[in-house]
Amino acid sequence: MMNESNNKNEDSDILHVLVIDDDPRLRRLLQRYLSENGFRISGAASAKEAREVLEFMQPDAIVLDVTMPGEDGLQLTHALREEGKDVPIILLTARGEPEDRIAGLEAGADDYLGKPFEPKELLLRLRSRLRRFSQPVVTDNIRAIKLGDMEFDPIRNLLIHNNDIIHLTGGEIALLRVLANRPNEILSREEIVQEIGMEEIGERAVDVQVTRLRRRIEDDPKQPRFLHTVRGKGYVLKPSYS
Repeated sequence: MMNESNNKNEDSDILHVLVIDDDPRLRRLLQRYLSENGFRISGAASAKEAREVLEFMQPDAIVLDVTMPGEDGLQLTHALREEGKDVPIILLTARGEPEDRIAGLEAGADDYLGKPFEPKELLLRLRSRLRRFSQPVVTDNIRAIKLGDMEFDPIRNLLIHNNDIIHLTGGEIALLRVLANRPNEILSREEIVQEIGMEEIGERAVDVQVTRLRRRIEDDPKQPRFLHTVRGKGYVLKPSYS
């Protein structure tokens, strides 16, 4: 296993990124660049090595290559989400078609960056996803949103059911924050995609995140009680207040 941690500063406040890619040159490049920009880095050359790293540490974000031998990036992303890991995941791949990006989102990724790319672009996307993942939404409506037996806290960005936290991906949190900030108001796909920061993928990204979020909050995602589609207009969140 290849652990490429930056040992210059083990301060717990430094955000830790796990880079998973079978190209050692790219791992070294990202290790150096991200370390110089304030991150602590661990590296893995495969999904197997990544799982060994994840046994003893929880990164703040994962940068993951899609086209690795063996278990690929999409399969690993899906598996991590099924295991309840809600860490932000940015996929890297030479496949740049919209369908490939959608496949990444459906697997549970938070962002998708095509190769080749400038390290600075990855840095900006990484910082953006970490901000969206960790910061509370700025809102005048600070009342908790009830969704049946669940409650969404817009200050702490937590979805809670019977005192247990329901783990959401960064994209799911971003979508729920946008909808919860304007309950009972129809929001167009264009408005939502701008708010959740997925302009490059487009409005299809909203549909993917809506499908994923419904699986979390609805008893029957095909017959939604809270997150409704308004044909030709967009989506609306209708919370319960009792």
